Amino acid sequence: MHQLLILQKIIQADETPLNVIQDGRETKSKSYMWLYQSGGHESGQPIVLYDYQATRAGAHAASFLLGFSGHLQVDGYAGYHALASDNCTLVGCMAHARRKFDEALNALPKTSRKDKMGMAQTALRKFTRLYALEKQFKDLTIEQRYLLRQEKSKPLLEDLKQWCDDNVTRTAKDSSIGKAIRYTINQWDSLVRYIEDGNLQVDNNAAERHIKPFVIGRKNWLFNQTPRGANASALLYSLVQTAVANNLERGVAIFAKACFGHPSPSKRQKLNATANAFGAPDVLRTCHFATTIVNSVLAS
Repeated sequence: MHQLLILQKIIQADETPLNVIQDGRETKSKSYMWLYQSGGHESGQPIVLYDYQATRAGAHAASFLLGFSGHLQVDGYAGYHALASDNCTLVGCMAHARRKFDEALNALPKTSRKDKMGMAQTALRKFTRLYALEKQFKDLTIEQRYLLRQEKSKPLLEDLKQWCDDNVTRTAKDSSIGKAIRYTINQWDSLVRYIEDGNLQVDNNAAERHIKPFVIGRKNWLFNQTPRGANASALLYSLVQTAVANNLERGVAIFAKACFGHPSPSKRQKLNATANAFGAPDVLRTCHFATTIVNSVLAS
């Protein structure tokens, strides 16, 4: 699946922290689960892959995506910047930019939030108009979406950029609204790149949705004991999430019940060797862990 994903022209990526106990580092050291997935509106058979790594270094993404040529859609994390090249074009996430202004709004006193002419409120209305257009374009062809974005989205983006430029000097760098405006300006080239290709998404939300089941599962099992266990987790999440992305939820549920639900004594004995290999000597714990993964994906 990795090789097939690399051949695609649009990939989305995201990452989330993970606690691995026995990885040879200090207990409080953070590991990361990286996610890479098919990113276009039309991607044929979508693929979702998880990749465990000990750090958040951008070199991990560069290694995983070696040989990729196309658009890589990510948030503003600087670790991805090194991947930008003639073969890899970075596309930003409009939802992340919008979220900065939402945070700025929530940072205001309750009475100030009701002011419709406030800076955060004004910016959020501009984002709302952009997303309203994307909702209208959802079921169109790639070419139709491209043409309408050029006609309707581009003027709204130019208006948003002009508003940010006009107001950036009126805000303090360390204020919530100042950070939101500066983030948008600094990320602008990648944020607006989605209008250049009708198959590109306006944001990276699809990747965030696919990493959410891992986050939900993490709340239940809290940590991985060893790196091998984390790699096993990545493999299982990849299989389940790719199946769900291809509308095979029922097959996933049947597979989970058959393989992990209630192992018989004979099956338990056969699985114990695998459980031991991944740092989980109790096979029932392994089955519970796997079932938790499947349930968290299907419930998200």
